[in-house]
Amino acid sequence: MWLWYLAPGQRLGLSCGKVWLLVLLLLGCGFAREGGSILNCPPKCVCASNIISCSKLGLGVIPTKLPRFTAILDLSHNNLTRLRADWTPTRLPHLHSLLLNHNALGFISTEAFCHVPHLRYLDLSSNSIKVLEELLFSQLQELEVLLLYNNQIAQMDRSAFDDMTRLQKLYLSQNQISRFPMELVKDRAKLPDLALLDLSANKIKGLPVAALKGLPAWMKNGLYLHSNPLSCDCGLYELFTHWHARQLSSVVDFREELMCSLPLAKRSVSIFTLNSQDSLNCSEFKEHMLEAYLGDTVTINCDTKVRGATTREWVTPNNRRFPEETSNSTMTVLGNGSLQIRLVRVEDMGTYTCYAVSQAFNETLYVDVMVHNFTQHGPHDTLNTAYTTLVGCILSVILVLIYLYLTPCRCCCRGNEKLAAQPEDSINSSMLSTTPNHNPEAAGRKGSLSHLTASGPMQGQNGKVKPNSTPEQVARRTQKAPRKMSDPDSVSSVFSDTPIVV
Repeated sequence: MWLWYLAPGQRLGLSCGKVWLLVLLLLGCGFAREGGSILNCPPKCVCASNIISCSKLGLGVIPTKLPRFTAILDLSHNNLTRLRADWTPTRLPHLHSLLLNHNALGFISTEAFCHVPHLRYLDLSSNSIKVLEELLFSQLQELEVLLLYNNQIAQMDRSAFDDMTRLQKLYLSQNQISRFPMELVKDRAKLPDLALLDLSANKIKGLPVAALKGLPAWMKNGLYLHSNPLSCDCGLYELFTHWHARQLSSVVDFREELMCSLPLAKRSVSIFTLNSQDSLNCSEFKEHMLEAYLGDTVTINCDTKVRGATTREWVTPNNRRFPEETSNSTMTVLGNGSLQIRLVRVEDMGTYTCYAVSQAFNETLYVDVMVHNFTQHGPHDTLNTAYTTLVGCILSVILVLIYLYLTPCRCCCRGNEKLAAQPEDSINSSMLSTTPNHNPEAAGRKGSLSHLTASGPMQGQNGKVKPNSTPEQVARRTQKAPRKMSDPDSVSSVFSDTPIVV
């Protein structure tokens, strides 16, 4: 139609090749306006360059014959229920973003991503997915962002995310997950680049507190655990209080939503109030300092939440900066940014400052170091020596008490008195004497008792009659030397104080 507005001389000057080129351009514009058959755009979809949008069309099946140059494919807000292995019969080597959110997907084939190996962004949120099968995403080795929130996921196979070495962000919030997937963060070789893991609003009741403490700060900064029915304990309080003191985004941004259930009460309280007497009365949180002993080798980590920091610089308590050019120093900055101190001294005690610099932002980290003024085994040796001395003293006291109170005679042996005593004085010198030996009056009455014994029947030591005893033997027994008063502290006097009646 534009040819009619040309001058006659200009119409005659056009060559046949130029005319055909102009006709093809006009036809192409017309076809693009009518349905995009030139670009192979699916029916009812909107195509712009390498972007194909088939959103909100009520589709139950994914359109076939998608262009090979498709880079972004939007199939969100439809009625898709299954993602089969043949959803795209041809390979899409340029596709890097696939949006399947807000559908009714309940089944995803393990081979569904064979034809999209270079996918970097996958949105499967707001569907009906319940189970993540074995090796489900293992073919997406270049995927960086995976959105699975607002589904019904209750089971996850441990190998579902294998070989996803470039995955950086994984969103699993608003599901039915009841177990913390520790394998996703513990094994750093499995997901080495994972910096964000959203597990909020699930059914998780317990957390592996000790394992979470060992994670680097940049990973804890992106670990979201709020809005879970956690059980209250003091370990949970210490964990999140430390994260809040470090100003980690996962805690600072959602402080009000970090709640837990008390063991005996059917109510939820803030985790940061567990130190009050109304809840668990947990001990106040204090940052732990790094303890060292004389002569040890100490490594101070610059545990910054800045991931991929390009520069780490240390400042010692003496305002010395490391790394420095001097090579004979006992302090060295390692390849991972940590500061190593060899043969630590008491003078090395204090606060160390780490400056971490990255392209996104910078961070300053402070680490307190306490150096004990003895070697690591010194206090134990001192304790052992003191313990041995104490035990020796106690045993000595016990032996002295045994010697004083349980020995028959505490004084020197009275050998002279034993030699003066006659060997015949066996009856009256017996410990079981009928008359107390320490009574002076008893000594006077002893003679009368002896005379009565002699005039009566001849008896033995136990009151038995000795028929073979002669009068001379009886007279010898009665004629004895006067008995001396025995020592009241001796064993014989102890027994002689109480008369024995036969």
